[in-house]
Amino acid sequence: MITIYKMMWEDYEAIKEEWQEAFDDFWTPSILKSELENKNSQYIIAKEKEKIVGLAGIWFSPDDAQIMNIVTKKTERKKGIGSLLLGKLIEMAKQMGKEEISLEVNETNIPAKCLYEKFHFQIVGIRKKYYGRDNAFIMKKTL
Repeated sequence: MITIYKMMWEDYEAIKEEWQEAFDDFWTPSILKSELENKNSQYIIAKEKEKIVGLAGIWFSPDDAQIMNIVTKKTERKKGIGSLLLGKLIEMAKQMGKEEISLEVNETNIPAKCLYEKFHFQIVGIRKKYYGRDNAFIMKKTL
């Protein structure tokens, strides 16, 4: 069974060594650390049998919320962990009284785009070359 918890510093310490190999090769551990230190950000983790299998972060502004990252351990993908994390982020935004939630997703990341569409996010714009050579779709959802 997978459970969702607020991410703590101990969780960061537990995954920082394997972060880029096992989880995400886009962000570095130092970027994740700076996100955890940001007072406007909140991060959650997914655990299965005390093992961290995913994490996600959201940034709150006075008016809305922006999803910063959703990542599942590479060996644990296609098990619904991303859906659990995204559902929790949406719930957190609603609890904060936000009316809208947004994100950027690489136009080539079809699984992520499909996940967001499953939760009724809509493409509202494009950021040219946001991911190096790749564009980013800007997606939003009204809460």
